[in-house]
Amino acid sequence: MALSASDVQTVYSLLSDAISPDASVRSPAESALSQCERRPGFCSCLLEIIVTRDLACRDDIRLLASVFFKNCVRRLWRQRVISNDEKAHIRKKLLLGIREESSQIALHLADLISKIARMDYPKEWPELFSFLAQQLQSADILTSHRVFMVLFRTLKELSTKRLSADQRTFSEIAALLFDYSWSLWKSDVQTILQSFSSLALPDPSNSLREHQSSLLLTCERWLFCTKIIRQLIISGNASDATSAQEVRSVKEVCPMLLSAIQSFLPYCISFIGQPELLDFIKRSCVKLMKVLAALQSRHPYSFGDNNVLPAILDFCLNKIINPGQTVPSFDEFLIHCMVLIKSILECKEYKPSLTGRVINGSGDSLEQRKKSISTAVVDMIAAVLPNERVVLLCNILIRRYFIYTSNDLHEWFQNSESFHHEQDMLQWSEKLRPCAEALYIVLFENYRPLLAPVVVSILKEAMSGSPPSESEISPAMLLKDAAYSAAGHVYYELSAYLNFNDWFNGSLSVELSNNHPNLLVIHRKIALILGQWVSEIKGDTRKSVYHALIRLLQDNDIAVRLAACRSLCYLVQDSNSSEQDFFDLLSTCWNMCFKLVEDVQELDSKVQVLNLISLLTEHLGEKITQFAGQLANFFRKMWEESVGESLLQIQLLEALRNFVCSLGYQSSVCYNMLIPILQKGINVDNLDALNLLEDSILLWEAVLSHATSIVPQLLNLFPSLVAIIEKSFDHLQCFPLEAPPLMSGVLQKLILLCLSGEDDRNPSRTAVRTSSGAILARLLVMNTNYLGHLASDPALTMALRQAGLSINQNILLCLVDLWVDKIDNTTFIQRKTYASALSIILTLRVPEIIDKLDEILSVCTTVILGGPEDTSQEDSSADATSSSWRNNESLSYYNGVPSKELRRRQIKDSDPIKQLSLQSMLRDNLNACAAFLGESSFHEAMSRMHPSAFAQLQLALKMA
Repeated sequence: MALSASDVQTVYSLLSDAISPDASVRSPAESALSQCERRPGFCSCLLEIIVTRDLACRDDIRLLASVFFKNCVRRLWRQRVISNDEKAHIRKKLLLGIREESSQIALHLADLISKIARMDYPKEWPELFSFLAQQLQSADILTSHRVFMVLFRTLKELSTKRLSADQRTFSEIAALLFDYSWSLWKSDVQTILQSFSSLALPDPSNSLREHQSSLLLTCERWLFCTKIIRQLIISGNASDATSAQEVRSVKEVCPMLLSAIQSFLPYCISFIGQPELLDFIKRSCVKLMKVLAALQSRHPYSFGDNNVLPAILDFCLNKIINPGQTVPSFDEFLIHCMVLIKSILECKEYKPSLTGRVINGSGDSLEQRKKSISTAVVDMIAAVLPNERVVLLCNILIRRYFIYTSNDLHEWFQNSESFHHEQDMLQWSEKLRPCAEALYIVLFENYRPLLAPVVVSILKEAMSGSPPSESEISPAMLLKDAAYSAAGHVYYELSAYLNFNDWFNGSLSVELSNNHPNLLVIHRKIALILGQWVSEIKGDTRKSVYHALIRLLQDNDIAVRLAACRSLCYLVQDSNSSEQDFFDLLSTCWNMCFKLVEDVQELDSKVQVLNLISLLTEHLGEKITQFAGQLANFFRKMWEESVGESLLQIQLLEALRNFVCSLGYQSSVCYNMLIPILQKGINVDNLDALNLLEDSILLWEAVLSHATSIVPQLLNLFPSLVAIIEKSFDHLQCFPLEAPPLMSGVLQKLILLCLSGEDDRNPSRTAVRTSSGAILARLLVMNTNYLGHLASDPALTMALRQAGLSINQNILLCLVDLWVDKIDNTTFIQRKTYASALSIILTLRVPEIIDKLDEILSVCTTVILGGPEDTSQEDSSADATSSSWRNNESLSYYNGVPSKELRRRQIKDSDPIKQLSLQSMLRDNLNACAAFLGESSFHEAMSRMHPSAFAQLQLALKMA
């Protein structure tokens, strides 16, 4: 039964009880609210509570109502549980309630509007942006702040839609909103700077301090406006990297953004005692730098204008070379200055073109325009960054930003294992030193002939200033560490200027013989260098390096040992690796690895050591036999100790697979260790089955491939195969035509999963629903009649009711909503499967399909015009999968492709979805749809399409 306005107080009471600390009160209320979710009018009651601001309505209950409301919209909006009239009421009421004083509730409301806009704009909600544009002109600061919050959330949501019609719609929104937003941005920044100027006076007036809260609200509104302008320019214009067409707004906006940064920075000193204002300034400067970097990346040619690029590049360089006193402890700002310089220096659009000019070609061709702009940008960069400044920047990066600080050393000495991983795993753009190193690498690549002698000179200077016998952690030693870092990062470019054998024998090996505890800084860096310069380690030096790394594995410092472990991995993987050079050290290496696994605490450390053990077993092949017992005991012990740590057990399963492949037909000697592990790994009732099953099956395959006979221990594993097929949907992606009726129970579960609708902000859940939808779409294409039968099965209706899913329309129409909604999350083959299924839906004599014709054709058109499949990722992953088998199996080759890989590719190429012509299918199915609906109804529905979308459809159909 539907809820009405008279039920608002009842819903309010249930919400009040739902936050009661008394479980006897809370539980029945939560259950009652859950039962109300699918009743018409429930969302309207919640919204009435949210927008009511009188004293009788508590903010905590309003906040809870907004959470319930948002969840209902995510799950039910597309399922027609909410009537069209109620939806229209909700949309209107939401817009009228934008001026919300509670920031938390306002955020939920903005999020709600954005989610509904993604589904309903522009077809059901055409007035959304015109209303918001009117509200922007409000003199009330809170109202305009909330409008900008809604705009930002909504634009961000719509910008992620990838259909061509959606991108056209976004461009229209950008044209509507940009001018006013930009005008308000300029007005607000002037207001903010004038207020800052007055507040920075030695004795600001009381009236200024009293209006500081209003100023902060204006500041936050301005920040939202900044984000909106970024979104409008980025997503509202096609990238000029393709067309080389000028994006006017980039040239207009960028100089003003730079001017705002320059105006804000001096106030970092003035507002040290005012944390709110100082926080705003720092956030603003960082945000403006991020916007500049985003605009440069999206529209490189427009950014390369003479009035834009030189001034911004010069400013960033000055801040890095001479930060001065305006940016105290402001590393984040310096990071983004480095990010922008790096982006400019490595931008491929700014590289000189290597293509020649076509004889008698148009002087205004696309390639000529690109070449002209890139030539001009090269000249600009050379003017701002002459050779002297390049050398200065290189010196500054190495001598200032590469140096370990006292805080760095303190963190190292406190916990060397955590320090190692922080340095090793850190994203380069998160901390100042890794960011400086990333900029240095790009700088060196661009100016190698100029900088190679400079780096070698710094290296020699640092080595002479800190001799191998030094034992104090002095500035000279830290400079040597920084110089070693510089030489390690560009080993591939520096090898022509620095002989590694001479460097190792003359200095590095001597420093490794100094066992003073303070040498751990240099020892760790040498361990890393030996891995970086692996391609230059040749001849007798390689054996000396092996010995050096094995000694470093025995160091007292965990960070040094882990660095040595990683470099050993690189040496073992290197094509010049010699088994003979390393074989004599294997026994010691195994023992050191086993001990290191016991000594470390963190998962990443154990995985790193396990990776080395796995590589060694793979590399040694049949020679591993004499160590089989030792390794089997290690693997058994580690598996038992890693219960509950699925990530570590996944690495163990991979190592075991390499171990089995290396042992070959002698792998049966380890069955006592392997079989119990396999039994747990392939048990679908195991708590970690979701994480371990795939790798366990791969290990099982390896064991069977190298078994001389199927012994009872192996035979006893096969009953698990039935349970695996019943539980795992991954095995259903390709199935014969007669298979679906045999798996009706599993397919019903797939439909329940697809219609649950609970995947918002959960990428893994979204991926599962997307893949499940692809399986059902494939079933519709391959066996249309069966899916129709399954969708009308009373057992499915009962299962939906038991799951709390009340479906008021044809289940096939619900699947149409899913396929349209999830098209942006699909792979190429899934996209084509979705589009093929949507095309077939047109022929199924479902009258309501006429309401979805526009969306269906938009998806099909986008897929057809989207171009051929990109198989590079697929091929690379297949190569990675097969690489571990190449040295351990006798594989036949066909044109350089292993036979196992060839079979895999043949299976993929024979996929019916891959072979069918979507263009021909769509044309035929449109004709069938027109015959079923009647020519007049069909043409009326087609006439409602946007003219440009209809033109795209005509283009797609002519491609057949």
